[in-house]
Amino acid sequence: MISQVTSRPAAAQHLRDLARLRRVRDRIDREYAQPLDVEALARGAHMSAGHLSRQFRLAYGESPYAYLMTRRIERAMALLRRGDLSVTEVCFAVGCSSLGTFSTRFTELVGMPPSIYRRHAARATAGMPPCVAKQVTRPIRNREAPSPSRT
Repeated sequence: MISQVTSRPAAAQHLRDLARLRRVRDRIDREYAQPLDVEALARGAHMSAGHLSRQFRLAYGESPYAYLMTRRIERAMALLRRGDLSVTEVCFAVGCSSLGTFSTRFTELVGMPPSIYRRHAARATAGMPPCVAKQVTRPIRNREAPSPSRT
């Protein structure tokens, strides 16, 4: 009987935390190009930064920062496939403030630097509907892309 009484509030709190985490993830999806950091996201969710990071990783398998960078890289891939923007313009358009950090993270997730991706992606997805191109070229999460020399 006691376990039933104490588990109900814990279950309700868990559901509230999941709803907050979903709102944080939705905010990242919506505002990826804005300057976002874990502290700001945590304040918006009424959590500490550490608690948000731990709970977000448990719920989604990666930290809020990694999720944000993945969103930015996904959008950058779409912009680079269009071919009308330079790598630097794409970097700033997706909310990154450092070209070096952007290029490093892009290479980790996609397996090639953004400049090379830009040259090859337009040809590889030519004639493909954008929704299919996005699915086919989605970056790999939670692990680095295989190096072209390893495959």
